[in-house]
Amino acid sequence: MENSLTRREFLKMAGAGTAAASLLGASAAGCSTESLPDQPERTPTADSPNNMNVILIIVDTLRKDHIGAYGNDWIKTPSLDALAKESLRFTRAYPESLPTICARRAIHTGMRTWPFRDYKPPVDEPLFIYGWMPIPEDQRTLAETLQSKRYETMLVTDTYHQFEPSYNFHRGFDTFNIIRGQTTDHYRPERFCPQEKLDQSLLKGGKPVEGKLRRYFANNYAKGAARQSEEDWFAPQVFTRAGEFLEGAGQEQPFFLVVDSFDPHEPWDPPEKYANLYDGGYEGKEPYVPSYGRSDYLTERELKRMQGLYAAEVTMMDRWLGRFLETVEAKGLFENTMLILLGDHGHCLGEHGYVGKPEPALYPELVEVPFLIRHPEGKGAGQTTDHYASTHDVAPTILGALGLQAREPMDGQDLSVLLDGEEPPQRAHFTLGFEYYARTQDDRYVMISLNDGTEARLFDLQEDPEMRTDISGSHPDIVKRMFEEYVLKDAGGPLPNYEKEEFKQQQA
Repeated sequence: MENSLTRREFLKMAGAGTAAASLLGASAAGCSTESLPDQPERTPTADSPNNMNVILIIVDTLRKDHIGAYGNDWIKTPSLDALAKESLRFTRAYPESLPTICARRAIHTGMRTWPFRDYKPPVDEPLFIYGWMPIPEDQRTLAETLQSKRYETMLVTDTYHQFEPSYNFHRGFDTFNIIRGQTTDHYRPERFCPQEKLDQSLLKGGKPVEGKLRRYFANNYAKGAARQSEEDWFAPQVFTRAGEFLEGAGQEQPFFLVVDSFDPHEPWDPPEKYANLYDGGYEGKEPYVPSYGRSDYLTERELKRMQGLYAAEVTMMDRWLGRFLETVEAKGLFENTMLILLGDHGHCLGEHGYVGKPEPALYPELVEVPFLIRHPEGKGAGQTTDHYASTHDVAPTILGALGLQAREPMDGQDLSVLLDGEEPPQRAHFTLGFEYYARTQDDRYVMISLNDGTEARLFDLQEDPEMRTDISGSHPDIVKRMFEEYVLKDAGGPLPNYEKEEFKQQQA
């Protein structure tokens, strides 16, 4: 495989920095790309065979089809597009389960979360989200493994779920930094919510929407604490803090840095200059948060505005990702740092008649995510692969690239072999789960059903790649085969039914 240009050379030739500056003003390219002196050479050790640094970037709710490198021609993502040119790009990447916490359990451990057999439903409480729980204590995290190999381990995130009191996603990190204030963060009392912000919000969908916004506005727009500049939004804070963590990193020991950005997750309230890129002149109430489910409660204009706000959040995240990548380059770290970027899941914005992340809507807009691997030697740069990739492949891929072994076997695959022109074991199909739904696909069909195989939908990807026409009624044999040979085989037997009282008693 051919080596790639350095990021600095690529930016000069492609004009990505210039494009970003002209898009949003000169400050977009304000971070210097002057290279600092090379990092001191480090001698490989038996514990850490090659001492390569690793940066893992997780972007929540990032749809693959909203990125230029994946074919989008109307949303501005110059930083992601430049990174993709230097990376191996996966065209068929999916979370093995979703949403947020389920996907991160798999990312941090290399173990499948679906079919959620370790889930313990809350006693005498409404069911929450299947698989939504701390990392099981018997599962070793990637950070713990690298920490034991003398890596400096760091985590920067605003994805507050990970830091709720009963959760343990900080395991193995020498330093973990949480940016407070996202929508579910009990950071400031809800009474601090400015009424004028709530009044300008579209609250169709009832109390769940209003509750999310009250908390979010209280956290970020309370009197005396309202945002003053773009730097006060979340993506800028996350990527700026991550850049600060690089100061002096990698000089005495290799490092593992996880940068986990919740944006472009809702609420979608980007600075006006970003919103105007996609939907200027809107005068209605702002659809900051969708009511998960069918989209028919929104007018065509409201839905268009929602789509524009999401696109604006993607572009703002991309700008600050670019500034972080420029910091990596300026510190001379790209020469010895592997970088992986992926999303955890997507988001429905009216496609197939859904908005939000409703469980039945396991369509491309919800489950297809970006996945990029940039190797410091340029391996795989600019190439694509249609090998099925997933969240539970991240940990074994990083360990494989470093020449390290996990203490216990992992469920995921080491995808780093693709960088050397080799092939991991082929996946003839791929299965994922969300709550009580399962989705499985092969090169021809996608099948979506309940955990017991009922209410199935079947789509022919060759004839209907956008999955518009359900053909399950005319092909029951294919539905039955895919459920039995794919779903049940991958799950290791019948899927749990958490509604059953005997299951609750077994787990109590």
